[in-house]
Amino acid sequence: MSLPLRQRIAWIVWTVVLIASLAAVYALNRQAEGRHLAGDERGGDTRFGFQLRESAEAMGVDFTHQAPTFDARLNHIMPQVAAMGASVTVADFDRDGWQDFYVTNSGEGSLNRLYRNNGNGTFTDVAQIVGLADVNERETGVSMGSVWGDFDNDGWEDLLLYRYGRPELFRNVPSPPDCVICRSFVPVGERAGLPAWVNANSATWLDYDRDGFLDLFIAGYWPDNVNLWKLETTKIMPESFEYANNGGRKYLLHNRGDGTFEDRTDAMGIRSRRWTLAITAADLLGTGYPDLFLSNDYGVSELFANQSGKRFDDIAAQTGVGMTPKSGMNASVGDVFNDGRLGIYKTNISEPGNLLQGNDLWVPKSDGSKRFENLASALGVDLGGWSWGAQFGDLNNDGTQDIYLTNGYVSATGDRSSYWYDFGVIAGGHSTIIGDAKNWPPMRGRSFSGYQRKRVWLNDGAGQMTDVAQVVGATDTYDGRAVALADLGNRGALDVIVANQRGPLLIYRNAVQPGRHWIQFQLEGKSNRSAIGTRVELHWNGKVQAQEVAAASGFSAQSQRRVHYGLGAAAAVDRAVIRWPSGAMQTMEKPAVDRLHKVKEE
Repeated sequence: MSLPLRQRIAWIVWTVVLIASLAAVYALNRQAEGRHLAGDERGGDTRFGFQLRESAEAMGVDFTHQAPTFDARLNHIMPQVAAMGASVTVADFDRDGWQDFYVTNSGEGSLNRLYRNNGNGTFTDVAQIVGLADVNERETGVSMGSVWGDFDNDGWEDLLLYRYGRPELFRNVPSPPDCVICRSFVPVGERAGLPAWVNANSATWLDYDRDGFLDLFIAGYWPDNVNLWKLETTKIMPESFEYANNGGRKYLLHNRGDGTFEDRTDAMGIRSRRWTLAITAADLLGTGYPDLFLSNDYGVSELFANQSGKRFDDIAAQTGVGMTPKSGMNASVGDVFNDGRLGIYKTNISEPGNLLQGNDLWVPKSDGSKRFENLASALGVDLGGWSWGAQFGDLNNDGTQDIYLTNGYVSATGDRSSYWYDFGVIAGGHSTIIGDAKNWPPMRGRSFSGYQRKRVWLNDGAGQMTDVAQVVGATDTYDGRAVALADLGNRGALDVIVANQRGPLLIYRNAVQPGRHWIQFQLEGKSNRSAIGTRVELHWNGKVQAQEVAAASGFSAQSQRRVHYGLGAAAAVDRAVIRWPSGAMQTMEKPAVDRLHKVKEE
């Protein structure tokens, strides 16, 4: 055989082998992709009754968060001081019956997005059309989060945008005739009397005095006199890693009912200067009035008990929730035992070998003492890495509330060596050393609790929760911040939206195994149109599960306002008992399952 002929044969054989290899790789990749899809769609693992499939691109959502760049004197620790700002909040802003969502960007000049639900499994960004996109500038600040609420009781959801900078209130108003999107948002914050500058990481709506108008609570993180782009000094850091009390002030703004707000913070007894990262408002003490729980970084939590709308008292130490200083980053509430008690889930840092704080699940004791006990370890939901946002929700519709948690601080793109040793050095320093940013060791491109796996804790209804994230498809390792749950397809299943710092927005479409029933309630109040603060107790099969309509929940997040219950195999429920914010009670006897009930306060 001649040499050219042998070369041609060898070339043909090599080509065949290459094509076969590529085909095999493609087939294996398709197989691996299929393992992350719902069991009823691709034959995946169905042992837990649901599957999550990341579907953002398929749904028309293409968004990557950008972080801000502050004063150059912070360059050596910029990944830390610019580690927040990715958020997601859900609302049906145009009242078409489909859940929409708003996501914040934080880079100077970057654009926020408002994704309108098209009702066909896809979304369209309409933020620029309605006036909610171009809101990130050095002069006014960059977005850290938002929260929806109908502050003027006109039936349309308005938006509070909080920033490292000037907070802004956007009123939801009709658009001119011949509109494409027939709503637009007008800034009214200055007229409403909002503060000029708050370095806030959290805010929420609540009707603290039950007068029928939503009031506003904004929690500062950095002190108000700090402009992160124009530092007067580098002495801006917390004075302690355990008991810091030199953070931002808090604002309790009372809604006068005429479009303006009055600062009632001091008068109502709230004087906190802790470094607050997350807040939630709920009736945690059974008085019928919303209390305030503050999850604080560098210190203890605060629980402000609402005294019939006349003042707030910090009872965190007496109740047990404010005894141990940690690094609080989440505040969400859920009834994990189906007994009507709302527990508070607060996330912290758990890094084996470095810092093992453990997350907290504060559940009210059943002895009437108004004390809480931490059951996170007992239920198995204490170790979640560098934990951020977490939400309660029945992901597999079995009748119990589960927890979805995201985590990860700084994932370096190149050098994956750890910053933990240097962090430990500064953490052990004197307050004068800790408090000055110039003393903090430079990060030099290193990771800091990065590339962490997420947690999806399933509630077995018997006092245990099991992490099934890797099995059901929540396999990303981005630096997660905010999590929101919403039934995006009106299918009776809670989908998961995750906002990642310097990373892509993810949408995990939830496919629940057939045969698991559900029921939802969309509430409209007389006391406040958003029905924020309404408590719903669902009774079925000898069980009772309580849920409360909230504004802010988690970290820089807001889930859908609809109340969702999974029912498992139960094809009927006994009743739904609704307590409106006004205190009025309303009972629905034997409401039909597998449907959404629209309920107005009588």
